[in-house]
Amino acid sequence: MTTQNTPDAAIVAMVSLASGIASNHPKMCACQLNRLRGFGVNEDMIETVIEIARHIREEAAEKIDIEFDQQIAAQNAELAAMEATLEMAEAAA
Repeated sequence: MTTQNTPDAAIVAMVSLASGIASNHPKMCACQLNRLRGFGVNEDMIETVIEIARHIREEAAEKIDIEFDQQIAAQNAELAAMEATLEMAEAAA
């Protein structure tokens, strides 16, 4: 890989910060913030990266919650159908 194709260290730190926030990494973010500030990255740019990463994290969490709720509803419907079948069998006996 040539130097021209290597990303700037500040860009790597911003991507790392964003991925840390989006994945809820417990400690990586503070280190990346310090690196970005050390590189002289504008605070507005850092805030934008943080805002985008948080949005991605929250959207992913919502989708996980929706999928989980759908699985619970499907299991509850299956359980209700089994109970209804059992009640019908008991009533017929």
